Amino acid sequence: MKSLSTLARLAAIAASAAGAGAAHAVNDLPGGPAVRQLNLHTAATRIAVEQGWLHWFMLITCTVIFIAVFAVMFYSIFKHRKSVGHKPANFHESVTVEVVWTVIPFLIVIGMALPATKVLVASKDTSNSDLTIKATGYQWKWGYDYLNGEGAGLSFLSTLDATHREISNAGAKGDVPDNYLLKVDNPLVVPVNKKVRIITTANDVIHAWGVPAFGVKQDAIPGFVRDTWFRSEKTGDFYGQCYELCGKEHAYMPIHVKVVSAQEYTAWVGDQQKKMAAKQDDPNKVWQLADIVARGEKVYGANCAACHQANGKGAGPIKALDGSPIVQDADKSKQIQVVLHGRNAMPAWQQLSDTDIAAVISYTKNSWSNKTGQVVQPSEVLAQRGK
Repeated sequence: MKSLSTLARLAAIAASAAGAGAAHAVNDLPGGPAVRQLNLHTAATRIAVEQGWLHWFMLITCTVIFIAVFAVMFYSIFKHRKSVGHKPANFHESVTVEVVWTVIPFLIVIGMALPATKVLVASKDTSNSDLTIKATGYQWKWGYDYLNGEGAGLSFLSTLDATHREISNAGAKGDVPDNYLLKVDNPLVVPVNKKVRIITTANDVIHAWGVPAFGVKQDAIPGFVRDTWFRSEKTGDFYGQCYELCGKEHAYMPIHVKVVSAQEYTAWVGDQQKKMAAKQDDPNKVWQLADIVARGEKVYGANCAACHQANGKGAGPIKALDGSPIVQDADKSKQIQVVLHGRNAMPAWQQLSDTDIAAVISYTKNSWSNKTGQVVQPSEVLAQRGK
């Protein structure tokens, strides 16, 4: 499975090096792409090991067949050429030849198909999983919902680290981190040596969830549910990306899976459950302007600043929020609808809570030159969700 992350990182590095006039110091990323990588990723699962073996088996088999066939062909042409006096044979058919060139390729195909089928069937067997997680593709981030197993009920978004996006916006000048464009704010955490079933779907366009070190890649299609699985035999950090061209921010929705010990996973689950409980908001709570704007600033920084910029000026096709007629409009429902359902290049943000959406809208309405004094309450967002 060829790593698109390797191509993306090398392209970004080459482009910025051309502008800066010097090459960047980049090292291999454990669990991710390597510098000048030619072979498959180092396997962390049994399926990936089998795929690696299958890859070399097929490559060697095809190479041997290629050499043998062309060797016989060129030998025959050279040895029986007209210039040394050979006369062309004149015959119609040979049962022996027909049998030989039918049976031998058939046996070769069977010999290649059997191990390939074994690996394919095993890669599709998602039964008896210890953990089931739904991965939802959004433009441009991943949403994870723990459905079954330890940690059931946990839910969060995983977005490209804001500092990496800033490096990209600046042209990636100077040295870049080894995990450039692969670092996220909330990695997917799973226990080692446990069968993890990944259910994939999408909210907008076709995405694809994959981690080369695990030997998995599964399309995430709106309106459909697909699944795959992995069982990591190693702890550590493993990386992938969206493997379908899903829009202009396609290069900015990486996948980061952190595999930890059973004890560390239990501790992580407990910590996440405490955080989720603390974030449970009453949608009927009435917020004061200063409090909701302060919360909205954090939501904006985590989800909006990458496109609209921290100063709200936007860039290129991304419209500015500073001075925006919709933001400044007294009818708050207009901006609520845009955030909930998206418009043009802007994706929908229905996955955010009512309080977070109310907070970020209140922040934009009272930041930069937008001094409207308007407060959007969570109840107003809730009322607009079904419209």
